[in-house]
Amino acid sequence: MYVIDEAREERDIQAKYDELIEACRVLKPLSPDEESNIFRAFQMAKRAHAGTRRKSGEPYIFHPLAVALIAVKEVGLGPTAVIAALLHDVVEDTEITLDELRMVFGDRVAKIVDGVTKIEDVMVLQQSESKQAENYRKILLSMCNDAYVIFLKLCDRLHNMRTLGSMKDTKKLIIASETSYLYIPLAHRLGLYTIKTELEELVMKYTNPEKYEEISAKIAATADKGAKLHECLVDPVRQMLDQAGYQYSLKTRVKSVFSCWKKIENKHVSFEEIFDLYAMRIILNGVPRDKEKEECFKVYALISQKFDPNPTRFRDWITHPKNNGYESLQTTVMTPIGTWVEIQIRTERMDTIAEKGMAAHFLYKEAHPEENIEHNPVEEWLQQIRTSLEQSDKSALDLVEEFKESLYTKEIYIFTPRGRTVTLPSRSTVLDFAYAIHTDLGHHCIGAKLNARVVSRNERLHTGDQVQILTTANTLPTEEWLTECQTPHAKEAIKDFLRAHKKEYVEEGRRKYKEYLSKNHIRNNSQNWGQLKRFLNNASDIDVLYDIAVGNVTERQVAECFGKAHREPNLIFIDQYKKLATPFLLDKEYENLPTETATCCKPVQGDQVVGIVQEGKIKVHRTNCREAMKEMANHENHIIRAKWRPGEQLSLLTGISLTAIDRKGLLQEITHHISDELDLNMRAITLETSEGVVRGIIMLYVNDVEKLNGLIEKLKSIDEIEDVHRI
Repeated sequence: MYVIDEAREERDIQAKYDELIEACRVLKPLSPDEESNIFRAFQMAKRAHAGTRRKSGEPYIFHPLAVALIAVKEVGLGPTAVIAALLHDVVEDTEITLDELRMVFGDRVAKIVDGVTKIEDVMVLQQSESKQAENYRKILLSMCNDAYVIFLKLCDRLHNMRTLGSMKDTKKLIIASETSYLYIPLAHRLGLYTIKTELEELVMKYTNPEKYEEISAKIAATADKGAKLHECLVDPVRQMLDQAGYQYSLKTRVKSVFSCWKKIENKHVSFEEIFDLYAMRIILNGVPRDKEKEECFKVYALISQKFDPNPTRFRDWITHPKNNGYESLQTTVMTPIGTWVEIQIRTERMDTIAEKGMAAHFLYKEAHPEENIEHNPVEEWLQQIRTSLEQSDKSALDLVEEFKESLYTKEIYIFTPRGRTVTLPSRSTVLDFAYAIHTDLGHHCIGAKLNARVVSRNERLHTGDQVQILTTANTLPTEEWLTECQTPHAKEAIKDFLRAHKKEYVEEGRRKYKEYLSKNHIRNNSQNWGQLKRFLNNASDIDVLYDIAVGNVTERQVAECFGKAHREPNLIFIDQYKKLATPFLLDKEYENLPTETATCCKPVQGDQVVGIVQEGKIKVHRTNCREAMKEMANHENHIIRAKWRPGEQLSLLTGISLTAIDRKGLLQEITHHISDELDLNMRAITLETSEGVVRGIIMLYVNDVEKLNGLIEKLKSIDEIEDVHRI
C-alpha cells in the first residue's frame, strides 16, 4: 500500500526531473532555450496536476515524467517530444487549454498534445459506433501529421501498462485488450521491438496469468543451460571476430514469455521443443555504409564454418529490408550442447533502426535537415495512411480494424520488365502492382504477362515474379475491381475514380429524392436525410444519391424508412421468461440479464472470465479470448466483471484437438481415459486418418478447468499422440 509523504514525494519529483534532463543531455547537447522550455513544461505540468494522484496513490506528475523519460531513453526522442510528454495530459485532465500551450510552446507542441488527447466524453455517437475506435482514428490521423503523436502514445501506454496493478480487474482487462488490439501492432509496424515485446509480456500477465507464471518458471529453470551456451558459443564467436580484426559488440537474450507461449500455441509444440529459445546478436561497429552488406556476409561465413546452420532458418533482411526499415542477417545454428541458437548479424546503424524503428529515421532527418533524403519509407507509409483515413467512408470501427490488420502484413518483391523492384504486401494481385506503378496504368489494366504467361487482373503475385501490365483504353474501374485488389493505395485509387463517376449522377439523384419525399408528404431536411442514410447503412451522400439516381434505392424504400409504406403485420409470439440461476457472480446492476458462455472460447469452471453485454444478454468469455479482447478494446462500456460462483458444478461444452500416429486400438484407449477414468461425457468425436497420421477434435462436457488440463496431460502420455491442445 502506498504511503503518502509529501516531503519525500517532492524530493522524488525533483530527482525524476534531474534524471530526465541528464538523459536528454546524454542523447544530445541541449541549447539554453531547449533546457529552459523543458523546465517551463515541467513546472506547468506540476502546477496543473498538483493535488491529483494516480490510482496507486502516487502524485500524478510521476506519470508524465515517466512518459518523458521513456521517450528519451527507450525511443530516443528529443526536446520537443519531452515537452509534449510532460504536458500530454494537461488539456484532458486540467483547465489548461491548447491555445495556452500554443502561446507558450508553439504550434507543434500544441498539435502533438492535441493528437494524444482523447475525444470528449460528451461526444454523441450512434449505438453501433465506438468512442474507443473514434479515439484510435483521431490518434492515427494526428500521427500522419506528426509521427511524435504515436511515439508518445506508445510511451504513455507502456507506462500505463507497467503501473496497471492498481486498477480494477475489469479496467486492467480493457486497457490490456486495447494494448493488444492496436498499440502492439503499431509498435511492431514502427519497428519498436523492445517496447512491443514488453507490452506483449504485460498483456499476457493480465489476460492469461496462469500460463504466464507457468512459462516464466520454465524459462527460469533453463538458467544453467544459458551459462553453458556462453562457454560453447559466445566465447568462440568472440575469438573468431577478434582474430578477423572486427570492432563489435555482442548481446544475448532469452526468448520472451509471450513469444514462447505464441510458439507453443501456433506450432503446437512443447516448451522443450522451442529451438530458438536463445539468441545472440553480433553488432559490427564503424562499418562504412557501402561495405555493410559485404561485412555482414563475411561474418556469416565465419559463423557457418564453425557452427552448422539450419538452412531453413536463414533470412536476408539486408538485401530486402522489412517495411519498417529492419535490416539484419539471421541464421540459426546448432551448438555443441545440442541447442539451437538464433544469431543476428548487423551493423551499428542497422541496430539503431532495429531498436528504435521508424523513430530512428525521424531523429536522423531532424538532426540532419541539410541532407536531401529522397526515399523515406516512413513518410511514404504515413502518406498512405493519411489518404486511406481521410477518404474512407467506412465507420471508425471498420476503418481501424482494416488498418490494424495491415500492420502485420508480410511483403513480397516483384520485378518490372526493366528489373525495377516493387515492394507489395503479401496476397497482392496484378491490379495492385499496376496501381503501384501508376494510377492510369491501374485504371486501364486488363491483365498482365506474369513471367511471360498471360494472366488476369486478380492473379495473386509471389516474390520474384516479373510482371508486365497489359492495358486498353476501353477498360475503366468498376465496383467489382475493389474485390480484385488488396492494397489501400489501389482501393483508394479505384474509389476516387468511382466517386468522380458517381458525382455525375448527384443532381439526378437529388431530383428523384425530392420527388419521393413530396409524393409521401415527408419533409426535406437534414434530419430526415441522416435518417435515410442510417436506414440504408450508407454514410456517403454521393453513394446514396447515386443509388437513388440509378434505381438501386426505390421510392418504396424511402417510404419504408419514414414509416409511410404499407407493411405486412409482424406476428410476435410472447413467451413468459423464467429467470435461470446463473453460474456467475456479476455486478448488481446486471444480475437480471440472462447469461451464456461464449462459443468462441468455451470457458469452463476455473478459467479467468469476463462478461460482455451483447444483444440484451451477457456473454462470458475467457479473458484471453481474441473476440473478447477485440470487444474490450473497442466497447469499454460493454464490459462487466464476472466470476464463477463458488461451489458451482456446471458441465460446459468445450473441445480438444489432437494429432497422433495411427495404430489399432488408439481410439479405444482415448475414449477409455475420457469416459472410464475421468468420467467425462463426450458429445462428439471426429477423427480423420491420412498417411498414418490421425487428426481429430473431441467435444466434451467439463465442469472444471483442472479436470480438462488433467485430461490433456493424460492423453499426452500416450506414446503415439504427438500433440493435444484445447480449442
